[in-house]
Amino acid sequence: MLKPNKPNKLNKDCINMRILDTLKEEAIISELNATDKKGVLEKLAGPVAKASGINQEEMVRVLLERERLGSTGIGGGIAIPHGKLKSIDSLLVGFGRSRKGVDFEAIDGKPAHLFFLLMAPENSTGDHLRMLARISRLLKDSTFRQRLMSAADRRELYTVIANEDHEF
Repeated sequence: MLKPNKPNKLNKDCINMRILDTLKEEAIISELNATDKKGVLEKLAGPVAKASGINQEEMVRVLLERERLGSTGIGGGIAIPHGKLKSIDSLLVGFGRSRKGVDFEAIDGKPAHLFFLLMAPENSTGDHLRMLARISRLLKDSTFRQRLMSAADRRELYTVIANEDHEF
């Protein structure tokens, strides 16, 4: 049993892991214009693939395979599509916002507006899960979600994420 005053390893690692360690400003899409799940994945994968030199089609294929196992639409207007690739050696993150919303087959049946894309190396279960946990925890904050929805452009979205990532 863990002592109350001593954080467990997962919480400590989540605190030390920052989204901005893996999210580049150019991998943020302020106005996703996709109308379906596949379109969202293609749009999100584009700038991440370009910034990292990864094959976009391979990334989309992996993401679609993961979606077939169950939607990564977690409800509350949020989706965190994720997958693993052999061809990368570090985590990759992208972000997109759809003001109109996209049916992402979320558990609450509502459209998703905020999307964090996460790609991990095939052998990085720990880092992959820690980053998913960090993103999920940040997105539980309704004020943070509202600031993301209200941001004017890519730069402001990056700033909102940076500020929250630093504070958390």
